[in-house]
Amino acid sequence: MKPSIFAPGATVVRRDVLDGRVWGVTAHRALDDDGDRLTLVSWPGVVTYALTSWIAWLRTGAEASREQSVPDLAAGRGELGEWVWRDTVVLSWVGLDPGFTVQRYLPVTGGPGHWKVNFEGPVTRTAFGIDTCDLLLDLVAEPDTLRWQWKDEDEYAQARRLGMITDAGHRRVEQARERAVAFVETRSGPLSQDWSTWQVPAEWPLPSLPPGALDRGAP
Repeated sequence: MKPSIFAPGATVVRRDVLDGRVWGVTAHRALDDDGDRLTLVSWPGVVTYALTSWIAWLRTGAEASREQSVPDLAAGRGELGEWVWRDTVVLSWVGLDPGFTVQRYLPVTGGPGHWKVNFEGPVTRTAFGIDTCDLLLDLVAEPDTLRWQWKDEDEYAQARRLGMITDAGHRRVEQARERAVAFVETRSGPLSQDWSTWQVPAEWPLPSLPPGALDRGAP
């Protein structure tokens, strides 16, 4: 069966799934798709779903809530809550590498924003989008100099200790880390272009989640 190919402007749902349990859901619109590489955008006002402990951290800044998210995720407990995305437009390039997605964050109030390499599990296409699993490790780079640094290595280490990431999965991430550094330092793919003034097409309404997007398993 051929994968779904999404036309420009189509709604595409990214879901984070661990052991068949959906723990993160975000609606996007497609910018480009050739069946292998998919470019997406999401922006302030889009309704997303995430673990309530993570949402509590976003709302209050309480580190205890953030620290509880990984144990909840690893143990398969915790509830999904609704969160409305704010502050930044997020462009995502899926399929440039099997180990990560590349993202560009553009603050809606202006400013340089940043690039992020988001390490993830294998991507599976579904009828309404993609399923993957965020592995909690990021590489963040400045937009002009592309000076980079690692982010959330503590959460990744915690996920390793709790068994969320297997030894085989860890080896996959270590290999992807080397490729990610090379990707940034050589200004590969979208990093070779200036996205600082990019804007969401004015005629595009906010994407919304289709029925079944929060259900266990993939359609």
